[in-house]
Amino acid sequence: MSEQPLIRVMAVDDHMVVRQGFATVLKAYPDLEMVGEASNGQEAIQRCAELQPDIILMDMMMPQLSGVEATRVIRERHPNTQVIALTSFSNDKQLVQAALSAGATGYLFKDVSAADLVNTIRAVHGGTPVLAPDATRLLIQAKTERPPQSFNLSERELEVLALLIEGLSNGDIAGRLTISRSTIKFHVSSILGKLGANSRTEAVTIAHQHKLVK
Repeated sequence: MSEQPLIRVMAVDDHMVVRQGFATVLKAYPDLEMVGEASNGQEAIQRCAELQPDIILMDMMMPQLSGVEATRVIRERHPNTQVIALTSFSNDKQLVQAALSAGATGYLFKDVSAADLVNTIRAVHGGTPVLAPDATRLLIQAKTERPPQSFNLSERELEVLALLIEGLSNGDIAGRLTISRSTIKFHVSSILGKLGANSRTEAVTIAHQHKLVK
């Protein structure tokens, strides 16, 4: 009976206790070996070149260079090294998309069980991408969400809308923007039309709902 190939793993995380936790887990499995570690993305790139690991457990949020950027560089330079992204942020759709776009072939949250972590390492090493169920859910949400409406408001109309949100009258807005009241009246009328609002109050409500003004 042939022996299982040894999977060489490197852990990248800015918290030593996390790296030590990974090392402890891997020691319990004879087919896995922790060959090195790094505390930030820049160090991960350097260590990967030296160690040529099969798998990197990569934290996504780190100082100096993020896990996303480090993943992109490593996958470009070392295509045989697979990256499993790890994060504590369980509701960040953009982070999931960024990690996968950078070349990560696994995506897990840090509360993953030891058994699931090990199974993911083995699967990714064998060529099977693995996403945590919640990461898959976030990707589906990102695909199905409607893009925010812009309502084609001009830059000046957005300025006026921001002042409407503050509760200013047409006269106050005219004074703030140093333009005539008639021009403000025209802009307000245009804003109501584009938003499909029947009143200033309704326009403000729509602006809040669609986050049209910061």
